[in-house]
Amino acid sequence: MDRVNATTPSASASSADDPARAAFAALRTPEGEQLLAELRDHDPADELATATRLRRAHPAELVSAALGQARLRQRAVAKFGAEDAYRMYFTPNGVEQATRTSVAAHRAARFAGLGVRSVADLCCGIGGDAIALARAGISVLAVDRDPLTAEVARANAGALGLGELIEVRCADVTEIDTAPYDAVFVDPARRGGRGRIFDPEAYSPPLSWATAAALKAPRAALKIAPGIPHEAIGPEAEAEWISDGGDVKEAVLWYGEGIAPGSFRATLLPSGATLSAPAPLPAPPVGPVGRYLYEPDGAVIRAHLVADLVERCGGRLVDETIAYITSDEPYSSPYVAGYRITDELPFNMKRLKALLRERQVGVLTVKKRGSAVEPEELRRRMKLSGPNAATVFLTRVAGAPTMLIGHPLG
Repeated sequence: MDRVNATTPSASASSADDPARAAFAALRTPEGEQLLAELRDHDPADELATATRLRRAHPAELVSAALGQARLRQRAVAKFGAEDAYRMYFTPNGVEQATRTSVAAHRAARFAGLGVRSVADLCCGIGGDAIALARAGISVLAVDRDPLTAEVARANAGALGLGELIEVRCADVTEIDTAPYDAVFVDPARRGGRGRIFDPEAYSPPLSWATAAALKAPRAALKIAPGIPHEAIGPEAEAEWISDGGDVKEAVLWYGEGIAPGSFRATLLPSGATLSAPAPLPAPPVGPVGRYLYEPDGAVIRAHLVADLVERCGGRLVDETIAYITSDEPYSSPYVAGYRITDELPFNMKRLKALLRERQVGVLTVKKRGSAVEPEELRRRMKLSGPNAATVFLTRVAGAPTMLIGHPLG
C-alpha cells in the first residue's frame, strides 16, 4: 500500500500528469481488461516472448502495464485467494503490505460482533480491510493520501461488487472527521525507503497520533507490527496478536466499548481459537525435561501468554529464557504443538549423526530456540538415510546447549 503521509503526488493531480495513474486507467479499458484476462495463467518465465507477441496487437505501454499487473495478481493469490485476486488490482507495495483476507475477515467479524455498522478506515491502501469490513455488512469510508492507491481501492470495491458500501476518499487522514462513524481503523505505514520501521513513532502517521484518533472514537483498532515492545502499548488498549497457519501476521490494539483494557490476547487462524489474560502471569517455573515437549504458537509467545499455558498444563519451562514447555503427562491444546521426547543429549553433531543413522532416520525436522545452528546446515551434515522420521530440537536446558529428539503427538 502506498500510504498516507508519504511523499506522494498531490491528490489534485490528474492521471494525465502521472504515468502510473495513466497506465492504471488504460488497464481498466476494454482492451486492458482483455489483456489481463489473457494473462491470467501467464508464466513469468515466458514474459519476453509473451510481450513480443502482444506488442504486435497492442500498445507497448499497455502490454508492460498488463504484464506487471498480471505478476502482482499472481503474487496476491496467497493473500486474497484466486477468485478475488484475479478480479482485483494491485500496486507493488499493496501486495506486500495488504492484510491477508483471513486476518482482515477476523478483524471485521470482531467489529461486527461489537455492534459496529460504520468504520473510518484510515490508511486504507488498496482496500483489503475495507473489503472485509464491507463483506461483514459494515459501511466504510476508506481513506488514503496517494491518488493511485485510492483509485486502486475504488476499483477493487467496484470489481468485487462492494461499491455501495465502500466510499473511497483521497485525502490526508489527519484531516478526516471520524465523528460520524461507529469505529476507526488505522493501519499506519511501517515501511520507509530503507525498509521496515521499528520505532512506532516513525510510523506514518505516528502511533501517538493513531492512538489519539482511536481514543476519540467509540471503538477503534490500530494495526501494528507484531514485534512492538509491550511497554509501547498504552493501558487503554487490549493488545491482540494474530497468527495464521502458525505464522504470526500482525498485532492489533483495540480500544473502546466492549474491549478489556490492559489485557493481552493471542488468536489463531484459521481455527479462531483465542487465548486471553488480563495481564501477564508471573514467570513460570523451570525444571527438567519430561516425557513431553510443547511448542507454543508464535502469537502466544508474542502476547507473553506462555506462562498461562504452563499453568494450564501443569508443566514448566526447560529454560527460563526459552519458550519450550515440558510436562510428564500429555496435554492437548490448540495453542501448542506437542511432541513425545525420546532422547535428551548434550549438543554434539557426531553423536546426533550416529543416533539418527542407528534409527534409520531419513526425514528430519529441525526446530531451534536459543541455538545458532542453521537447520539446513545440520541436515546436510547428518547425511540422512532410512525410512523413519524424527524431530530434533536444538535449544538450551538450564542454560546448557541441548538436543531433544522426539515425535509429534497424534
